Amino acid sequence: MLTGKQKRFLRSKANQLKPIFQVGKTGVNDNMIEQISEALEKRELIKVSILQNCMEDKNTVAEKLSAGTEAEIAQIIGNNIVLYKESQENKHIQLP
Repeated sequence: MLTGKQKRFLRSKANQLKPIFQVGKTGVNDNMIEQISEALEKRELIKVSILQNCMEDKNTVAEKLSAGTEAEIAQIIGNNIVLYKESQENKHIQLP
């Protein structure tokens, strides 16, 4: 679990990130979870955008992505979800 201080730190880092994945009408699927997992291993911190035509609630989408990728939800703001997962090989974020 992330502490409040760590979440604030990650939110400030994620501020300038652009969403690299989009969740659309089909919602969250296994292929998407696999791709997001790989991206998290490389980047540690990513932003996922939820499109207007997504049938699922943004909190549900965030929970599914978090559970599937074993990542922490750093933030849900508007239609964006910020996910963090410590990388095994590419550590470049030092949490406070």
